[in-house]
Amino acid sequence: MKIEANHQVTLHFELALPDGEIVDSNFASDPATLIIGDENLPPGFEQRLIGLQAGEEASFEVPPDDAFGPRREDNMQSFKRHQFGSDYPLEPGVVVSFADAAGAELPGVVVSLDGDYVKVDFNHPLAGKTLTFRVRIVAVNPAPAAAD
Repeated sequence: MKIEANHQVTLHFELALPDGEIVDSNFASDPATLIIGDENLPPGFEQRLIGLQAGEEASFEVPPDDAFGPRREDNMQSFKRHQFGSDYPLEPGVVVSFADAAGAELPGVVVSLDGDYVKVDFNHPLAGKTLTFRVRIVAVNPAPAAAD
């Protein structure tokens, strides 16, 4: 059976940056299972799985627009230091969490401290990067029916 939308796919994967650094891999552990089209993964990754079948291996690049989007300067925000509380450990690289307008968690990374201001980057860590995926398809099945 070939992978199509609404199929459940079990696979091993590896995600690498342009310099070859491996960001994530499950080749040394249990395979992952996903549903094609459930919008939990970048569309460029899912689209490149379409047509593969169990036993196949593939490697492909996914440009930023099809992965986690471009880096956007408007996703960099400055906050007054006092908004974090006096005991909050602020330094570059620290992940901070905010709530968006809908109340969902919105993580950001402290980029710099400048006087009374803290600059936070809300871009996805992989935004702006062309990603290389390597996959080995273990199984392809129709997606299970959703529970009522």
